[in-house]
Amino acid sequence: MNVKRYFAPTAREALRALKEALGPDAIVLSNRAVEGGVEILALPGEAVGALQAANRAAVAARSGTAPQPAAVPAAAAAPAADEADFQVSLSALAASAARNATRTAAASRPEPAPVVRAFNPPRIETADYALRSRDGVMRTTARGRADQAEGLAAFVGRAAPQPAASDEFGSARVRELQETNARLMAELTGIRGMIERQLAGFAWGETRRQAPARATMLGELLEAGFSAMVARKLAETVAEDAGRTEAREAVGAALDRMMRACASDEDLLDRGGVFALVGPTGVGKTTTTAKLAARCVVRHGASKLALITTDGYRIGAQEQLRIYGRILGVPVFSVRDAGDLRQTLAGLRNKHMVLIDTMGMSQRDRMVSEQAAMLAGAGDVRRLLLLNATARGDTLDDVVRAYAGDDLAGCIFTKVDEAASLAPALDVAVRHALDIRYLTNGQRVPEDLHLPNRAYLLHRALREHAGESPWHLSGDEAGMLLAAAGGA
Repeated sequence: MNVKRYFAPTAREALRALKEALGPDAIVLSNRAVEGGVEILALPGEAVGALQAANRAAVAARSGTAPQPAAVPAAAAAPAADEADFQVSLSALAASAARNATRTAAASRPEPAPVVRAFNPPRIETADYALRSRDGVMRTTARGRADQAEGLAAFVGRAAPQPAASDEFGSARVRELQETNARLMAELTGIRGMIERQLAGFAWGETRRQAPARATMLGELLEAGFSAMVARKLAETVAEDAGRTEAREAVGAALDRMMRACASDEDLLDRGGVFALVGPTGVGKTTTTAKLAARCVVRHGASKLALITTDGYRIGAQEQLRIYGRILGVPVFSVRDAGDLRQTLAGLRNKHMVLIDTMGMSQRDRMVSEQAAMLAGAGDVRRLLLLNATARGDTLDDVVRAYAGDDLAGCIFTKVDEAASLAPALDVAVRHALDIRYLTNGQRVPEDLHLPNRAYLLHRALREHAGESPWHLSGDEAGMLLAAAGGA
């Protein structure tokens, strides 16, 4: 197998030299960047056909030298004096098949024309004792047929083609081609990503020329913390000839239509039910539970509310909720598992509302699914997901995917006072179609729990960064971000 190497400063020149030398049917084995240019290893197109022909010749040669099967003994008997039963030995057939295989292996040597002869099966004389006893005849015939079957099986086993020694070479060749294809696919993927980024850059430049207000608004949305997908949707609502003020109004109106902010808590507090507050560690579940409990006590009285805690890991977690319960005059129950929770809820059927403070855990913890299964198995329990407004958008995406489910009644933005922008939290709520139930902006109970105000949310989400801010995007930096997102 003659592998040839071609070297050139660029891949295009190396491929041109390869095609001129080996033709368009050449097989490329590998290509790699080396010092000074590109190196390509290739085979002529007819090399694979020659290799397959050599493999077939080797297999035929080995089949022709297979050991000859032993002669098959035969026995015959006649059921009557005037009738004879002839049994034919398979040794002549086996020898003929072996000779045919040998002649096939030596295909390069001319063969004489075959001589056609009449086939006369050998006559096997019956034994005298078999003629005197019908039972003996039957036994002899059965034994002869068994010997014939064994001889035929031995002949077939010896004549069967054995695995060629070149199979290992063929497997190695296949693996080598697969690795080469994988490298080529990786390179093509990289080239595709580069082309997509370049096209995105061209599109950004065209947008800046045709609709400068739209391009400016798109950059502001990206630097505020919106994802590229939502930013593009919002920017598409801006007309090409719109001014800066008109662009901001169009984006604000579009975002307002996409938000699902609840202007009233009647659906939650007046309807009542069992609600479990869930979310990552430190997001403020216990404090928010106390704030909701205070609102319920003010509206319906302490006798209509009960608190349950499942947090048995954090030191002082249960005691903190019990202190809030004593202040509000509300009973607090502690549960350990699903059975305990079902039993406790069964005893609280007469309560208008039951709030469950759950244990905080990472969204990547496998116990998140166990907690969801425990709450779902306890009865009609709806969950309220708490989202930290100071977190990045991709982190909030992970949280929502981990806690998603049909029993999710909405979300609550916590630590709103600590967040520089509410764009990431709003972006996640819009993309996952979550109802925004409340906002929390402090530790005071119950003062720092508010219904979502749309004007306030839009103002906090679309607030511009100062020009001297290191997070401010200028020039074509927004286009670079979009190009990177498109290439990914």
